Amino acid sequence: MKKYLLGAVAAVGMMTASLAAHAEAVTIQLKWVTQAQFAGYFVAQAKGFYKEAGLDVTIKPGGPDVNPQQVLAGGGADVVVDWMPSALATREKGQPVVNIAQPFKRSGMMLTCRAETGIKAPTDFKDKTLGVWFFGNEYPFMAWMAKLGYKTDGSAGGVKVIKQGFNVDPLIQKQADCISTMTYNEYWQVIDAGIAADQLVTFKYEDQGVATLEDGLYVMEDKLKDPAFVDTMAKFVKASMKGWDYARANNDEAAQIVVDSDATGAAAIDHQKRMMSEISKLTEGSDGSLDTAAADRTVETLLSAGGEAPVITKKPEGAWSTVVMDKAKGM
Repeated sequence: MKKYLLGAVAAVGMMTASLAAHAEAVTIQLKWVTQAQFAGYFVAQAKGFYKEAGLDVTIKPGGPDVNPQQVLAGGGADVVVDWMPSALATREKGQPVVNIAQPFKRSGMMLTCRAETGIKAPTDFKDKTLGVWFFGNEYPFMAWMAKLGYKTDGSAGGVKVIKQGFNVDPLIQKQADCISTMTYNEYWQVIDAGIAADQLVTFKYEDQGVATLEDGLYVMEDKLKDPAFVDTMAKFVKASMKGWDYARANNDEAAQIVVDSDATGAAAIDHQKRMMSEISKLTEGSDGSLDTAAADRTVETLLSAGGEAPVITKKPEGAWSTVVMDKAKGM
């Protein structure tokens, strides 16, 4: 009996090793650091959804010095998470990246202002100082200001723009009347800094009609010519969406998985739980399919931004593909 048990254990071990050896390797580059914004991928990893799909997935965190599109072009990842404005700008500059799935249905971007500034509506931005993220994240803001008729060069009657770092210091230190925030992250940093919600006024880009698509999945266009790559990506997307579904149904567990996945130890559980709750609102109802109407609105918003260095100058062709999602839905 003992020999039989030892033999069975050895057989299981060999089978596991064999499956691992034949697993399809996938590397995904995230847009930012390990946080609940990317919970679906960490959950899919932790709950074994990728393994069940026959995948060996490596998740690479991002950061202020990481450009997902550069990583993709350099072969450092098979697929990346990025916002559509950045991806479209990259494509127009000659790097043929393509959206293959869109886990985020809604935008979490907004401007958060101190109520004491007297700002109650966008018409009150006149002659105010606004903190804006750059590195490709400024384009929805520029489109919004163009829609309102405000110049952004600091001239009288317009708005003064300061380049905001990835923190909320300009609002806390009163260097800006309003700053850029995400519903799931920086807004809560302002709250945690001691400014009460009733002392703030927020303007969601979704409500202003200038929201652009955020966290989508992008690959190099030529890779989609390879049926094996499409098959692997279909498995990856399907397992990832299973991870997102689980995360929405189990917010606190998903937040803990994110914290446990953070090698830096910077992710705090209370903040991640709050973030996960907000992220669930942005991904709710998504099966990974791209809403082409939303993509077209993103393009129109970017084209309306104008400026000396517009993100795109013409409507893109071939910037998104359904081939992976079509395959995933058939699995």
